[in-house]
Amino acid sequence: MTERVVLAYSGGLDTSVAIGWIAEATGAEVVAVAVDVGQGGEDMEMIRQRALDCGAVEAYVADARDEFADEYCMPALKANGLYLDRYPLVSAISRPVIVKHMVRAARQFGAQTVAHGCTGKGNDQVRFEVATTSLAPDLRTIAPVRDLALTREKAIDYAEKHDLPIATTKKNPFSIDQNVWGRAVETGFLEDIWNEPTKDVYSYTDDPTFPPVADEVVITFAGGVPVALDGVAVTPLQAIMEMNRRAGAQGVGRIDIVEDRLVGIKSREVYEAPGAMALIAAHQELENVTLEREQARFKKGVEQRWTELVYDGMWFSPLKKNLDVFVEETQKYVSGDIRMVMHGGRATVTGRRSEAALYDFNLATYDEGDSFDQSHAKGFIEIYGLAAKQAAARDERFGNGVDFGTGDL
Repeated sequence: MTERVVLAYSGGLDTSVAIGWIAEATGAEVVAVAVDVGQGGEDMEMIRQRALDCGAVEAYVADARDEFADEYCMPALKANGLYLDRYPLVSAISRPVIVKHMVRAARQFGAQTVAHGCTGKGNDQVRFEVATTSLAPDLRTIAPVRDLALTREKAIDYAEKHDLPIATTKKNPFSIDQNVWGRAVETGFLEDIWNEPTKDVYSYTDDPTFPPVADEVVITFAGGVPVALDGVAVTPLQAIMEMNRRAGAQGVGRIDIVEDRLVGIKSREVYEAPGAMALIAAHQELENVTLEREQARFKKGVEQRWTELVYDGMWFSPLKKNLDVFVEETQKYVSGDIRMVMHGGRATVTGRRSEAALYDFNLATYDEGDSFDQSHAKGFIEIYGLAAKQAAARDERFGNGVDFGTGDL
């Protein structure tokens, strides 16, 4: 039986050429796998037909939009996943679901190898390959651009020579990856980190300099997941899409960052994630109301480690799975409503309410009805500061006390 290779197929020039390129370089038949994670653009049936027209022996097409929203975006929301406190893991969380379908296709069509179109400089090569080995250790991976010397110039020449049904003359100055959780833009003039992004960089967001009338939305959460917008029930996918539309119209979610790639390179990236950033801001505020103080403090560290693991391609790792259990447990009481005003590039929380809130008006108020017994405060402070008081007294005994004449204070 002829060996088969499953290729992650986007429908673009590089992966279209890779079908024939892989076949010629390895002698294998190519099965193209296209996964819809809400990236928009062309119809998936057209992409399926293009793959076959470019020489694929089979074309596996999956509508994974709800799966992606439910099983990948929602865990990222619950973990407030923001790499370097700014990037909402747009590309990082899409790779595991794509790999899951690639492995499924490999089993279905009897392939021994999977392939992706990543270069040797980026994070995605790691995400594709580590996810593959985590789900199917027996499969091997090849990367035509990295391993088979498939450059863009060679891809254009190959497409023209073989009359492939793909445009070869127009070269987009940017490298773009997008899905329902957001959009990532890099390369071109953005590689000079002094250059300001131009208007054509953006697609998901309107210019926040000239915003429309402010948009107020009430987001209802249940167990850390958005379940309604302005009282209308929504699925996770619908919530993200609607917030993309409304927050995007206000210019919310534009991110311009120099980030640390896993391979050790600093890279300038421009992201648009209007729905993700607005939902994360709302979710964080609801957690402020419903999580116990020490639980919330510890979760911050868990969130950072969770985010680093996902960014670094370890979605299916044992530690990531362990942290998932902790994050999920913290969401038990993260239910309620967040009122948010979106305007001029900002998403500002203006109200919060929850049946599970730990906020007690009678404890917090300074007015009539105050139920806090202030007589307890003096003893609390004595005990709280006792260890520091003892250490200060020891310093004095050994001549290491504060020298008030040297500007230490």
